[in-house]
Amino acid sequence: MHIQLVIFLIFGVVAATITNVLLLNFSQSLGIRNKNDITVRWSNQSKPSLGGISFFVVFVFASLFYSFFPQNEYIFHNREFIGLFIAGTLAFLMGLADDAYNTKPLIKFGVQIACGIVLIKTDSVIEISQFTWLNNALTIFWVVLLMNSLNMLDNMDGITGTVVLFITITCLGSNWIINGMNADFWSLLYCAMIGGFIGFLRYNIHPSKLFMGDAGSQFIGLFIAFITIDDLWMVGTATDYKLWIGAAIVTVCFTAPFSDTLTVVINRLKRGQSPMVGGKDHTTHHLVYAGMNDLKVWYIFLVISILACIFSLTMVFLVTDNLSKVGTVFIVFPIFIFLTLFGVTLKYKAKNLK
Repeated sequence: MHIQLVIFLIFGVVAATITNVLLLNFSQSLGIRNKNDITVRWSNQSKPSLGGISFFVVFVFASLFYSFFPQNEYIFHNREFIGLFIAGTLAFLMGLADDAYNTKPLIKFGVQIACGIVLIKTDSVIEISQFTWLNNALTIFWVVLLMNSLNMLDNMDGITGTVVLFITITCLGSNWIINGMNADFWSLLYCAMIGGFIGFLRYNIHPSKLFMGDAGSQFIGLFIAFITIDDLWMVGTATDYKLWIGAAIVTVCFTAPFSDTLTVVINRLKRGQSPMVGGKDHTTHHLVYAGMNDLKVWYIFLVISILACIFSLTMVFLVTDNLSKVGTVFIVFPIFIFLTLFGVTLKYKAKNLK
């Protein structure tokens, strides 16, 4: 069991590394969009926005690799996996098209909704009530929220890759706490994706050689939405407060992206701007305005991600030990981080931000 887990982790690292090396070697202009447009992109250098392709490569080949073990099930008969595969492919292709052609926001929004519907039709639903329509609506909202939130967070070297790395580790740990440590398909897939993120971050941490691109952020947003449905949202079903416990665990786990997204939305609405228009007004950018460099900002989000992972897993453990009410105290953590980062954006601004 342990050997298979290690094999899939190494496989993810190797597959992502090889893919990114090939993309760097063969992409001179492919994936480099808006060469003269440095208003939205934080980096003032044009780099290939193809790093996220390695995520999809690891996902597909890890699924195929799993079938090579004779004792394993044929995963392509699994209904939930089929939904993930279809929705993930849609998200990846839409993101790839956006990297190449800058697709219209309404088309992206429509594809994101379609991805949510695919998950619902294949039984991946956030079940918080007896009302099917409410569960379905929340599931679609969750998919759209993550696909956009993680895309917005991908505004500085290494940030989003680090955040999703620890969210995936949290989901893997939650799965093992609830079901016991095992080497089933999902555990092996999580290990492969964790390896993929590590392999990508090697080229994405400042100073980066490539960007994730929308192909990466859209696919990984869908993937994270899927794995958190069972491994975080539904943890609360072990208690009488499944909505609040599941929501609390998710909020703590997503401290970094939620704090950034909420801060950006509030500040842009205050300025009369659309929250969906890009800009250099994210929490990461304001930390630079406060005097930090890009690498120090990454360290801050690394620490936030590690703490969010530890606190989330502690909450899951307390739920399984019938101490779910005690675990809700950790909700103070995302509130503190949000207020701190929001305060930084109010105090330290770029000259062109009012």
